[in-house]
Amino acid sequence: MNCIELLAPAKNLETGIAAINSGADAIYIGASDFGARKNAQNTIDDIENLVNYAHLFNVKIHVAINTILNDSELKKAVELINQLYKIGVDAIIVQDMGIVQSSIESKIPPIQIHASTQCNNRTLEKVKFFDDLGLSRVILARELSLDKIREICTETSCEIETFIHGALCVSYSGQCYFSLANGGRSANRGECAQPCRKKYSLVDENGKVILKDKYLLSLKDFNASQYIRNLIDCGVKSFKIEGRLKDISYVKNVVAYYNNLLNSLSVPRSSSGKVFLDFEPDVNKTFNRSYTSYFLKGREQCFNFLSPKSRGEKLGKIKRVFNNCFEIDAECSPQDGLCYIKNGEMRGFLVNKVEGNKVFPNKMEGISTGLLLYRSFNANFEKQLTSSKTVRKLGVKFLVEKGFVSAIDEDCNIAKLPLPAGDVPNNINKLKDNYIMQFNKTGNSNYYTIDVDIRDNNLKFVPVSRINELRRDLLNLLSKERLSKYKQLSQKPICYATFPEAKIDYRGNVFNEKSELFYKNCGCKVIESAPESKKHLPQGIELMRTKHCLKYASGLCQKSSKKLYLIDDNGKKYPLKFDCKNCEMVILNP
Repeated sequence: MNCIELLAPAKNLETGIAAINSGADAIYIGASDFGARKNAQNTIDDIENLVNYAHLFNVKIHVAINTILNDSELKKAVELINQLYKIGVDAIIVQDMGIVQSSIESKIPPIQIHASTQCNNRTLEKVKFFDDLGLSRVILARELSLDKIREICTETSCEIETFIHGALCVSYSGQCYFSLANGGRSANRGECAQPCRKKYSLVDENGKVILKDKYLLSLKDFNASQYIRNLIDCGVKSFKIEGRLKDISYVKNVVAYYNNLLNSLSVPRSSSGKVFLDFEPDVNKTFNRSYTSYFLKGREQCFNFLSPKSRGEKLGKIKRVFNNCFEIDAECSPQDGLCYIKNGEMRGFLVNKVEGNKVFPNKMEGISTGLLLYRSFNANFEKQLTSSKTVRKLGVKFLVEKGFVSAIDEDCNIAKLPLPAGDVPNNINKLKDNYIMQFNKTGNSNYYTIDVDIRDNNLKFVPVSRINELRRDLLNLLSKERLSKYKQLSQKPICYATFPEAKIDYRGNVFNEKSELFYKNCGCKVIESAPESKKHLPQGIELMRTKHCLKYASGLCQKSSKKLYLIDDNGKKYPLKFDCKNCEMVILNP
């Protein structure tokens, strides 16, 4: 059976457990080093605790080791991977081909290897290469259409993973050197300073200002929920939510939302258990810059020039304005964050007090009748998420017969214990009712009772406390049985394959000798090492290549042949190049 996987982010152990409880089939998390989110590091002990909890529900743990590594770091990464395998981690997500070379040389254990989206996986040829190598999974670039995803899934045999929700990198992943050029912080080393979320102006070669002081590289957030059925039909295995830096409330809400969506489609899932939600998930109520499905179905309006901050949910228009308040036909609460767009800018305020339909903000500046408001922070919903007791439990049936009680879980694992000795009961039916009542009380365990079937008429009388102890012991034994039966899948042996290009330059991100050797053995010559190996980036190199085109966004597509430039708030001027055949924009190093 081809089961699909909802893959959730976790910045730490607590968030990982919350994601599992909210319905994730797999978790991706950073270790102590070498993850593309340097501010989301975790100890081996925490990852091991997460692994043990996850595997109880057949949830997999993937660890991101997806930065490029120098020679000494590669040795440490190999040691780390060996540790991760020992504690039961299911897969590693990698960008650096030095790790793949180390696998070929048998320096790392047979842990499954996933080619990170940082590997620039946006062509069939590139994905076929990783498939021919034998990697277990390839994580696709976010910019691909449904047709291209379908083609890749059809023409390859490895698992395919796609993003379905969260923040978008404006550049092709793994091909952005903008942060490195701006302040020496490399995105490929997990240190991105996010210069794409800052203000810029667009000018032509004559100095004419086309767009001034706007967030010209800031994209909306990705939301592919309306295309999940299409992606399943394409053959996608894993559906990935972005957000290893997102807070726990965000993860709870978004994971629960997509878990409900996948459940409504009645598709087989790769993990076990049932989620008992105590809130109604809504992705409009947590952080978002408004949503786009990006390029899944042709070109969509994907940019948000007004602000890189959250816009949230649409609330409604202001009906009347008073001296220190306004009236609106929408529910608001104290501490809500509201925002609006005026004169091409996004502005906001906090709600101090609410009386009926009257809202008292902390400032009245800019507020007028007819103004459309958005709620960027929903105080009541955040409180609900913070206090949520959502749990995930495994279904279990209890069977009492022939002097034993058995616990059989939804995956047909069985634990069995002898019935306790005691006195002959005065009322066998009342004793049976006691057993049924206590076996239905699974409490804070990881199980919920589906059925209690008592077929033994020779039950002995024991106190209720002893029945409860028996139930606890039985469920603990069942958990041990589940964990002992969990299978850690192995990476099949990796063999060299022919790389789709005869040579690669700095964009190959080769930063160590093993990576260079790997490409050589794949018939590809490395003519230039990674930009991170240089003191200064050469003039004219590509700092970013993107499907987000400012010519298109400003209505100049096929209308102007003048050279265009991007100017930051320090006056630095970046030449732009337009690859109209592929509908791509390139930012060059000045």
